[in-house]
Amino acid sequence: MNPEKHTRLSFVEVIDTHTAGEPTRVVIAGGPDLGTGSMAERRQRFRNEFDEFRSAIVNEPRGSDVWVGAILCEPADARCAAGVIFFNNVGVLNMCGHGTIGLVVALGRLRRITAGTHSIETSVGVVTCHYDGRNQVTVENVPAYRHARQVAVDVPGVGTLHGDIAWGGNWFYLCDDHGQTLDADNIPQLLTLTEQIRRSLQREGITGADGGEIDHIELFGPPQSPECDSRNFVLCPGGAYDRSPCGTGTSAKVACLADDGKLPADRTWRQESIIGSVFEASYRRSDENHIVPTITGEAFVNAESKLVLDPQDPFCFGIRSD
Repeated sequence: MNPEKHTRLSFVEVIDTHTAGEPTRVVIAGGPDLGTGSMAERRQRFRNEFDEFRSAIVNEPRGSDVWVGAILCEPADARCAAGVIFFNNVGVLNMCGHGTIGLVVALGRLRRITAGTHSIETSVGVVTCHYDGRNQVTVENVPAYRHARQVAVDVPGVGTLHGDIAWGGNWFYLCDDHGQTLDADNIPQLLTLTEQIRRSLQREGITGADGGEIDHIELFGPPQSPECDSRNFVLCPGGAYDRSPCGTGTSAKVACLADDGKLPADRTWRQESIIGSVFEASYRRSDENHIVPTITGEAFVNAESKLVLDPQDPFCFGIRSD
């Protein structure tokens, strides 16, 4: 969207939700025409041709760095209830676990689905969602796996850290030996450290499979609640931290635990976030190297609104952080 080519107001209808504290803004009308094809093809089209729209929806002054956006699409797969493309303050996302939970609750709000099992088409594959008709959703995610175990990275001023590289719908570096306290009071230090880790991975050319960028950094430590198994802190691609326990990050963690033989398929893993919210996770094996994780969480509708895009507004297309 080029402000020189648009002189009239345009309107975008959205539903805002939060999943375990992490917000999702679902575009239900007024979004760009992404044509046909797979969600992966439409995701590429959205990235290449409609980046101003992306920024307008989730960046300030309408949003903030923490927002994740979701464009509701007609699915290419007729078996699916909806298609979706996820994005954030700096670009498009492959998959988003908390966003999928928020999307399903928004679809329930729109009365497009009722309680039951529904398929959602994402840019990395079809996921199955079990919806209780109110706020709880269980997402059977895309297959997850560990790509590399305990990869060393030299972080300037910190030393050598070790972490697993794993896929849970996005690429993660999962680190336990960071030496930090995972407490909300320590968030500024955790943000600094995880940014340093990400830059160090890039500097050393450490990637996921096929050169996939590791754009999420996940730190682990003991939980504060005795009912949970672990607490995490997750740095997202745009520099914000995940308020939820991160659906794709929890999927990556479960894949590593399964690979180590530390989590049987019939056991539930309770993952606590940096703010104390919780996802429950389990898995089934899909083959020798992959597992299919399930993530259960709750989402709540915060707002139903209409965003105004006025080309005369100097910040119509967002205050960009890139």
